[in-house]
Amino acid sequence: MILNRRNAAHYLLPIACLMLAAAINISGLPLDEMDLAVRVVLSLLSTALMFATVFVVLHHAERIAHKVGEPYGTLVLTLSVTTIEVSVILSMMLNGENNPTLARESVFSTVMIVTGGVVGLCLTLGGWKHRHQDLKKQGTNAYLAVLMALAVLTLILPDYTLATDPGTFSELQLGFVSLLSALLYVSFVFAQMGRHRDDFVESLDDHVATAEESEAAPGIWTNLVLLAVGLIGIVMLAEQIAGGIEDGLAAIEFSQADALVGAFIATLVLLPEAMSAVRAAMRNELQRSLNVALGSACATIGLTIPAVAVASLITGKGLTLGLNAADTVLLLLALGVSFVSFGTGRTTVLTGLVHLVVFFAYVLLIFAP
Repeated sequence: MILNRRNAAHYLLPIACLMLAAAINISGLPLDEMDLAVRVVLSLLSTALMFATVFVVLHHAERIAHKVGEPYGTLVLTLSVTTIEVSVILSMMLNGENNPTLARESVFSTVMIVTGGVVGLCLTLGGWKHRHQDLKKQGTNAYLAVLMALAVLTLILPDYTLATDPGTFSELQLGFVSLLSALLYVSFVFAQMGRHRDDFVESLDDHVATAEESEAAPGIWTNLVLLAVGLIGIVMLAEQIAGGIEDGLAAIEFSQADALVGAFIATLVLLPEAMSAVRAAMRNELQRSLNVALGSACATIGLTIPAVAVASLITGKGLTLGLNAADTVLLLLALGVSFVSFGTGRTTVLTGLVHLVVFFAYVLLIFAP
């Protein structure tokens, strides 16, 4: 009975999400003129449905990944997750007034939430349960090296170039850095899945389905259709919700509106993978946990920045990528702490607490810059 209900949710939630999003967009209802109670109820319903659909969409992506095998399965899962973030950023970038810092805030939030919050929670809970945990330094250091290169090139370097204003790239610089980012990420993925897969062996253990689940699982084409339907619905709803958050923050003159919206988008994208990483750490599979978490951060920069850059170059809308001084310090601190934490190949509760302290500092500076 429970399995049947779960399977029904896997079919119905993506369709319900798309239908609600289409109804809101097609109806053209003046939401700002509605009664406050109606707007609150509609926003809560949309948010709950959207977050539930994110989990279902990732379930279908995992089923596809399991069926097509590696490395294509991992690429399907990664692209599905990143598509949500890219689509939300692009839709908000291309509609309404130009918002040049939204992509920067979303990518920065993703890196800080992963390296501070998700990794810190995994190390703390895993260390508390198992006293200490071991990891493969080769694989983890490879993730961190890629992440540091991508983060510095896209989020810090723009503050120090001379061709344009601080925080921005020229068209040539933006195109070149975006191309390098995409090539670096793609090269890393194929190295992980091919020649150096032993360094990431725990991340290649697919979820093993029970016999009952395997018999009840839909075919790959059904998974693909439901995946596409769910992604479209999530993107349409997320645009409405994030836009509403922006309008509300502007109405109360909140100074860090872009930072809060970026954190919302990053949380939406990372929530399912964060839960997966924590569960793996609790099972004493720390390497798998870190692969899930750090892989999300690498994919966000390696795929989101090039996509946003292409949209900026085509439409001519400005794109500000360089962080301010305080965020730059936090980013370098988070990356530096990560290298030190994983340098010995063993982590404890204390290691996780250090990451959580950095994450709490990031959260504080959103509300008290």
